[in-house]
Amino acid sequence: MTGQILNIGGHMAAVRERLRSLEGEQFSLRLWRKDPSPWKADPENQKGIRNALGWLHVAEKMEESLHDLSKFVAEIRAAGFRHVVHMGMGGSSLAPLTFQRIFLQSPEALPLTVLDTTDPVSILKIEREVSVGETLFIIASKSGTTAEPLAFGEYFYAKVEAYKGNRAGENFVAITDPGTPLVKLAQERGFRRTFLSFPDIGGRYSALSHFGLVPVALMGINVAELLHRAQQMAHSCGPSVPVQENPGVILGAVMGELALRGRDKLTLLMPESIATLGLWLEQLLAESTGKEGTGVLPVDHEPLGFPSAFGKDRLFTYMRLKDEVDVNLERLIDELRKAGQPVVTIQMSDRLDLAQEFFRWEVATAAAGAILRINPFDQPNVQESKDNTNRLLDRVRQDGKLPEVTATLKEGPLSFYTTEKAQNAKDLLKTFLAQARPGDFFALQAYLPEGPPITQALQTMRKHLRDWLGLATTLGYGPRFLHSTGQFHKGGPNTGLFLQLTADDAEDAAIPGTSYTFGLFKRAQALGDLEALKKHGRRVIRVHLGADIIHGLETLSQFFKKAGE
Repeated sequence: MTGQILNIGGHMAAVRERLRSLEGEQFSLRLWRKDPSPWKADPENQKGIRNALGWLHVAEKMEESLHDLSKFVAEIRAAGFRHVVHMGMGGSSLAPLTFQRIFLQSPEALPLTVLDTTDPVSILKIEREVSVGETLFIIASKSGTTAEPLAFGEYFYAKVEAYKGNRAGENFVAITDPGTPLVKLAQERGFRRTFLSFPDIGGRYSALSHFGLVPVALMGINVAELLHRAQQMAHSCGPSVPVQENPGVILGAVMGELALRGRDKLTLLMPESIATLGLWLEQLLAESTGKEGTGVLPVDHEPLGFPSAFGKDRLFTYMRLKDEVDVNLERLIDELRKAGQPVVTIQMSDRLDLAQEFFRWEVATAAAGAILRINPFDQPNVQESKDNTNRLLDRVRQDGKLPEVTATLKEGPLSFYTTEKAQNAKDLLKTFLAQARPGDFFALQAYLPEGPPITQALQTMRKHLRDWLGLATTLGYGPRFLHSTGQFHKGGPNTGLFLQLTADDAEDAAIPGTSYTFGLFKRAQALGDLEALKKHGRRVIRVHLGADIIHGLETLSQFFKKAGE
């Protein structure tokens, strides 16, 4: 069982009081009975909540599928497949991505690649790295209508069809809910298999369902042990366990209570070996709590700094592996405690404890949602950006192009798009950043190819902005973050300054059956999200970096430094 230690100083009395309140309200018992009243009283919300709590029992349900999963993996290996590409967005891709990046590749297992971006350079890179005829493609979408995985599926189906003709469906698997359009598509095209998941589990709570475990089984990870670990945590968070001993509820009480007291930036610290867990936690926390003008903002993978770099709006969670000591992190955590910053430390025995953490954090998020009086199982603002994107793509179908947008300012390789006016980039950025207030955060939204050089440049910029402005910073690649922190950006408190980064695509690829490319799809998603942010009165600036992304980022960093002089 993983350990959990609270070093939250003067906040401990308030958390104890909150736990007594949750005990008096029988929160755990009502949670396990699927009683929606801890969160909302109106019938519509209550119906949705009641039908979204299947994750509480998913580990024991999935145990019944272990034999089937084992047979499926044996079938795939016997058929001669050499690679797996899992295609999804948000809740249907982040758990597989977490496992893929954290677990070492087993020699006898199939290599897994997770595709969750409309960036054409990234898609073409995957196509060139795998032999499509020997690759199993998984299309994962709970609704069966998610635009991105369906587009990925069309693209790679056409590639396999060119190679195998009417047998192309043998290379495809669907994971979806019963009765969705994806089920019908899989039948029409003769997919090798369709896994039907549980309709009463929302996407971001589905890590231990088919969405997470089918690709994990193909990776050769011990699924039975994962489910065993998850059930250990479920028993520790069970309905008869007093909340003062319930690790999930305790963590939720800390998050919720401290958020009410202004510490709503949950800063995730963990060694690189397990750091991808932060991507999964980002979606769980931001999409679950970021609504009705409140929420807990997960701050993932922020560069390390001195304790003085972190404000009084922070709560730190330090996740560590028992036998892996990160000296720099340990030193920072010790300094943060001494500086009076609240820290929760969670120790994992090994990587298989990820399953326990999925369940712990799901319970914690449910408890924090009850404290914040919001529905942690819906995502009311996610659809806005999708609708804007679809409207822009309709324009493409009619006019053959996206609507033209005029830059506010051009300097060097950069084009700036904002409502602010200035004579040069330095003054424009200075005016934009002057809007920052204590307790705000700065969000970098990168509609760029994801890779080490670009990430490093963005992280360097992020550290500079954090240290200069004294604000928490986040970094998300688009469109992934639209299905994650995007809900918090529009539905949470109006405390964000948003920097949207776009660039020219070095290559592009057409989406079969449409009149547009992946590059155009990505640009429509960026513009659609920009519209949604503006509609909600968010402070936002778009910067187009041009063709040379690294040069554009270096130039932008120099402009930021000049603005701070």
